[in-house]
Amino acid sequence: MEPLYLYDTRTRAKVAFTPADPANVRLYVCGPTVYDLAHIGNARPILVFDVLFRLLRARYGETAVTYVRNITDVDDKINARAAERGISIRELTETTLADFHADIGQLDILPVTFEPRATENIDEMTAMIDRLVDKGHAYVAADHVLFSVASMDTYGSLSKRSVDDMMAGARVDVAPYKRDPMDFVLWKPSKPGEPGWPSPAGIAVDGRPGWHIECSAMAARYLGETFDIHGGGIDLAFPHHENERAQSCCAFGVEEMASVWMHNGFLQVEGRKMAKSEGNFITIRDALRTIDGDTLRLAMLMTHYRQPIDWTERRVAEARGLLASWAETAAGLPNGAVDAVALAALEDDLNTPAVVARLSELQRAKSPDLGATARLIGIDLGRIAARGAAEAAAKTAALSVDVDAMIAERLAARAAKRFDEADRIRDALLAEGIVLKDGKDATGAPVTTWSFTG
Repeated sequence: MEPLYLYDTRTRAKVAFTPADPANVRLYVCGPTVYDLAHIGNARPILVFDVLFRLLRARYGETAVTYVRNITDVDDKINARAAERGISIRELTETTLADFHADIGQLDILPVTFEPRATENIDEMTAMIDRLVDKGHAYVAADHVLFSVASMDTYGSLSKRSVDDMMAGARVDVAPYKRDPMDFVLWKPSKPGEPGWPSPAGIAVDGRPGWHIECSAMAARYLGETFDIHGGGIDLAFPHHENERAQSCCAFGVEEMASVWMHNGFLQVEGRKMAKSEGNFITIRDALRTIDGDTLRLAMLMTHYRQPIDWTERRVAEARGLLASWAETAAGLPNGAVDAVALAALEDDLNTPAVVARLSELQRAKSPDLGATARLIGIDLGRIAARGAAEAAAKTAALSVDVDAMIAERLAARAAKRFDEADRIRDALLAEGIVLKDGKDATGAPVTTWSFTG
């Protein structure tokens, strides 16, 4: 088996990946906070780590990979949104989670092994907090439990930030009960109307967990004290992942929480940061109103996962065109195997742009390996071809003109050298979205085929 190379954020280098147990390769990725529809930036890590999951399953076996992607269902944003809508927190999180599953379902995302919810793992969080307090890495103050950053010598080694940068990046709340401004909350008291659970560390009032401890506790429950790969967007590297690493390493007395830390780059829209204030905020659901899930998937994978991605109409059109040409070619080919060149590219830190380029080479060569290679990155060309045929049939049924009759008239006009009439018929069909292609059949007789423009 050829080596698999992955870029590790902590060491800032591509490393040859070797799982601790090839029979149980363990992957954790931070999932959504379920307070609103997921946007296309949220879709990027979902797609990136779906490709990694597919690759790991191909290398080690479909049952040999444990993939955990959590759900954050207790959070300040959730509380605020539920109050704004006048509904219960549970109703908001259930509805939003169902929307999330429906949206990513259209992207052909494989089901993860476990999808734990924060509210179903509170006992694990309080136990971990108690452990940190007992070890001197956390302390109680004003009914809060805080992690003592000064107690960990290697804090900051994941994000490689200075203390000044970390304080700015963390938007530190300099509360009077903190021993150090960098200390962060593990547990806090619940306000009236907020969810609450019995607190750890002997605190008498009910409270709720901080965001960072949620992932540490869920990762430990489902993957163990240490595991192979931790993933997420680059925006999570600090403070979230830095704090996760600190909690887990200090609670369990280990040097590293995960062997490899992987982060995907930012997404912008038409050259600008995506934001509601910019008027360019696009949810996954918004995008799927005008494009299909396969097009969205390919448009994302055309850029290497570590690079920033610019979401543009041009990118979407290019992805749509590639899928159409690949599917048309694959429909006439026998089933082949995964192409070795494409597989090697994917094993080189998920180089999906190289895989996309190779797929176009396979399409031009009419290689039987085209379909199997596309499936490696989650693209089913057979399904795309079938969908295209169904759409074409529906459009044909809805046409207000008899295409075949008009083509026959045009062929007759051309044969009689009435070219103005032939051009008029061609233009009339083009106005209906129908493109004509002239050629000759096996006997050399003129023949015209047609297709829709989109």
